[in-house]
Amino acid sequence: MKRIEQMLWKLVVIQAICLLIAQCLVLYTPAALYIGKVYEYEGVAKPEKTKTVETAVDR
Repeated sequence: MKRIEQMLWKLVVIQAICLLIAQCLVLYTPAALYIGKVYEYEGVAKPEKTKTVETAVDR
């Protein structure tokens, strides 16, 4: 049981280190525009207007 606990702690530490590295990449490097796809989903990267079609349905 002690061996499993040691392995779990190592995994937690590795996970935390990877999280910190990923956060630093996204927040403090110019590569953030290529790594974070949120800009594409939000439409910030492409300020183009799309055509809208209004329809009316009578019932």
